Amino acid sequence: MKEKISTYIDSQREDFLKDLKSLVDIKSVREAPLPGMPFGEGPAKALREAIKISAAHGFDTVNFENYAGEITYGKDPVLMLLAHLDVVDEGDFWTYEPYNMKIVDGKAYGRGTTDDKGAMLCCLYALKAARELFGEPKKGVRLVMGCGEETGSEDMDYYFSKREMLPYTLSPDADYPLINLEKGRFAPKFTKTAENSGEKTVVSFSGGTTGNIVPCKSRVLLSGITAEEANSAIIEISAKTGVEFSIEEENGKLCISALGVSAHAAHPESGNNAQTALISLINALPLTENETTASFRALEKLFPHKETDGCSIGVKMSDETSGALTLNFGVLHFENGVFTGSLDLRCPICANEENVKAVIAKAFSENGFAFEGEPSMIPVHYVPEDAPVIKTALKVYEEYTGLPGECLSIGGGTYVHDIPGGVAFGIEFSGTDYRIHGADEFAVIDELLLTAKMYTAIIYELCY
Repeated sequence: MKEKISTYIDSQREDFLKDLKSLVDIKSVREAPLPGMPFGEGPAKALREAIKISAAHGFDTVNFENYAGEITYGKDPVLMLLAHLDVVDEGDFWTYEPYNMKIVDGKAYGRGTTDDKGAMLCCLYALKAARELFGEPKKGVRLVMGCGEETGSEDMDYYFSKREMLPYTLSPDADYPLINLEKGRFAPKFTKTAENSGEKTVVSFSGGTTGNIVPCKSRVLLSGITAEEANSAIIEISAKTGVEFSIEEENGKLCISALGVSAHAAHPESGNNAQTALISLINALPLTENETTASFRALEKLFPHKETDGCSIGVKMSDETSGALTLNFGVLHFENGVFTGSLDLRCPICANEENVKAVIAKAFSENGFAFEGEPSMIPVHYVPEDAPVIKTALKVYEEYTGLPGECLSIGGGTYVHDIPGGVAFGIEFSGTDYRIHGADEFAVIDELLLTAKMYTAIIYELCY
């Protein structure tokens, strides 16, 4: 069976690459909506091309108003394959053209080659292989091609208002071997108004701008503090935190900037938070005692530099299945006596509103801070390891790669987070930086074909 599938997929290599180029060469970045194009022209154009490719391979398709496209092969479908055609903006510093796919040394370069146009084609060719090799399935297979994954998965909100969910869902939009657990998320915004009188004060503070990123830069403007007063504190705090500080004069005031290391909130321990380091520096300066300086001390007490487990605010926890809670203090701004900020917590199965949300609300209240609005907690997405789709996918993975198959728990979210029973299977292998969302994104061609082979085998195991 394995040889039969592999021989067929290998025979499709040139057609696969031709189809991949036709998709990658379309800039399918979300733009302002147009009539009949909820994500703008680019994603709709990519979907039209995917439908054209699918028709050329003999499949009937349905277009759900350019939110998503669909192929259903066989009756009574039980397995959904989910991939997306939209991409993030290309950014800068490309060696190759982002929307003119080029093959170099066995790699296909271009935006979307891995994330997720290449992955979508793996599913399409797996569906084709299953049809050609095994005929009509006992239970049907559905390939769904979304157009809005990169900007919040509104495509799936619309799609599932029109279609039912299936018992099994696989998405090649993450990592191998398989992701069956995605932590929950709590991302509250908070605020406080504080008195700020005196000679030596914080005029303004700007930290991160996005809650789900460890801020690599922050800046404070101080009144009444000299460079000489700041320098000794800078030497001490820089040595303690590993963050670099710089000073400049600005209209008679002292500006201090901090430079740390950015990271995603799913793994904040891999970054070095410039915002919390600068708060430590502020608290080491001889500022006038007032509500504002007391507030900065409170923030350092609740969110000490380099602490990412929520211990000081009282939410440190973990469980054997999903691991530990992580906390990123990602945003803080202060101006005209008003603090605004936000947190990003990735929460294990044992987390709930009582032991996370209520605890943080109480700690904030005791220090004069308050949530903006009524933030909600996004629940954990978890599929037990004994689910048939997981057992099948991992068995196939081991057979085709020779590597051990295991389930992974992650702090981030995948395309299946809100789909009951959905798991992420591929498309990225451990140890390779495919430059997803960066310059010179690429896919390894042999790995794409391997993914198509494994998806063919899974379709056979679950549907035939």
